[in-house]
Amino acid sequence: MSIDAEVLLDWFTERARDLPWRRPEATAWHILMSEIMLQQTPVVRVEPIWREWVARWPVPSAMAASSQAEVLRAWGKLGYPRRALRLHECARVLAAEHGDVVPADVDVLLSLPGIGAYTARAVACFAYGQRVPVVDTNVRRVVARAVHGREPGNPSSRDLAETEALLPTSVPRAAKFSAALMELGALVCTARNPDCGNCPLPRCAWVDAGRPAAEVVRKVQKYEGTDRQARGRLLDVLRDASGPVERVRLDMAWTRDPGQRARALDSLLVDGLVEQTEDGLFALAGEGA
Repeated sequence: MSIDAEVLLDWFTERARDLPWRRPEATAWHILMSEIMLQQTPVVRVEPIWREWVARWPVPSAMAASSQAEVLRAWGKLGYPRRALRLHECARVLAAEHGDVVPADVDVLLSLPGIGAYTARAVACFAYGQRVPVVDTNVRRVVARAVHGREPGNPSSRDLAETEALLPTSVPRAAKFSAALMELGALVCTARNPDCGNCPLPRCAWVDAGRPAAEVVRKVQKYEGTDRQARGRLLDVLRDASGPVERVRLDMAWTRDPGQRARALDSLLVDGLVEQTEDGLFALAGEGA
């Protein structure tokens, strides 16, 4: 079974969310920032911070001129702050080696810091309108259900080829189709409680098969009490500080498990998000000198 491109594109034209990074004035750099921010983070949390970043760092060289600590503070509570550091590093490369312009070629994009297979293709597709498969969790779910009649399994090298085979031959239509697939998965064909009654597709292999359950049961990732939460609390202290702080300030931020706190701090140091000064104080990246 395939996906009726005409029907999906018509639905997308009528129902697509008016997201700021989809507007004509959004540059490839703006779209790149949105793609980095949206990884494992809901749109509602990303949009206000993205708007602030576009105003503050409209081009890569503007971000490159800022410190790592400034970028980490601006990242706020989006989560997975290593993404912010990698984006800062990417901005420096774009400013120094690419004339302050995000390249359109997928292979060149893949050579940039912090740019993986999904992000490279997303930028090529959504910023430059290229006919390349863009596969995130939403797209994988729609393709698995509508075409193959099953819930998605683990990510596979087949995902790109299977998605590319569905793309219309017309380049402009293919880019819009990729966005529409993603939108359908985000709004209708959701992981939990899919709204099949409002799905525009005339046929779905998964519905035809009786909506079989997933063969792979995924564990829900908790946050409360995890090392991620401990890391976040320690970073909060440093983001709110005007300079390096003593270890006791960090100790007070996470008192429930000293061993976990030490492990979290070590991981922040290893990841380059935190620095230790010569006199034993702790600071955000770039502020420990």
